[in-house]
Amino acid sequence: MTSIQAFILAIIEGITEFLPVSSTGHMILASSFFGIEHDDFTKLFTIVIQLGAILSVIVLYFKRFFQTFEFYYKIVVGFIPAVILGLLFAKKIDSLLENPITVAISLLIGGILLLKVDDWFRNSTETEITYFTAFKIGLFQCIAMIPGVSRSGASIVGGMSQKLNRSAAAEFSFFLAVPTMFGATIKKCYDYYKDGFVLTHDQINFLIIGNVVAFIVALIAIKTFIGFISKNGFKVFGYYRIIAGITLLIIHFFVHSLTII
Repeated sequence: MTSIQAFILAIIEGITEFLPVSSTGHMILASSFFGIEHDDFTKLFTIVIQLGAILSVIVLYFKRFFQTFEFYYKIVVGFIPAVILGLLFAKKIDSLLENPITVAISLLIGGILLLKVDDWFRNSTETEITYFTAFKIGLFQCIAMIPGVSRSGASIVGGMSQKLNRSAAAEFSFFLAVPTMFGATIKKCYDYYKDGFVLTHDQINFLIIGNVVAFIVALIAIKTFIGFISKNGFKVFGYYRIIAGITLLIIHFFVHSLTII
């Protein structure tokens, strides 16, 4: 990996992490295009730069994180399903990441569903999130353990299925991302530390660049996304996912074998 590749991957992470398009699928496409080696550092890099994206949520919604303890309780309730299923199926999830066909199919199916979401949940207008609603959104988020599904997409659809409007569902998805992504990042970092993985000076610089870029880009992406879906809905993301899924299949079957992150 070069510094330019690290910069570009961080931009992709910042843009796609909170959009319903699957950051995993885009990382696979980008790493394949650049021929980035599938080594331990590349895997660690794509995980650790999520911290920059997480920080953007905290900065944008700073006041919301310091209002009431009930806010945190609801996030914890929504986070519980991911903790349980993540621990139970961690190895299976890792194996799915090695299969580009899984990602491509998930992109396609998710794209088709997003074309219908606005019609299905046209009457979703609520803004209040109960504990039971938070838990059910957490269950939807677990679907994103299948690579290519999109964590934000699954949790936003889950919120809308509980009568939340687009903005409320998207915002809670962002909040729920903080413990989910932070927990996954810490666990992966610990696993690498336990295995004796040591970072070089250049690799540390790549991680710093990646986090700073992901943070800045995610700030812009989140603010833009909320305004866009409030006015336009999810169909454009559905079409985009379908195109991305087809592209991934073409690359896999007709161009060359993918280098998977």
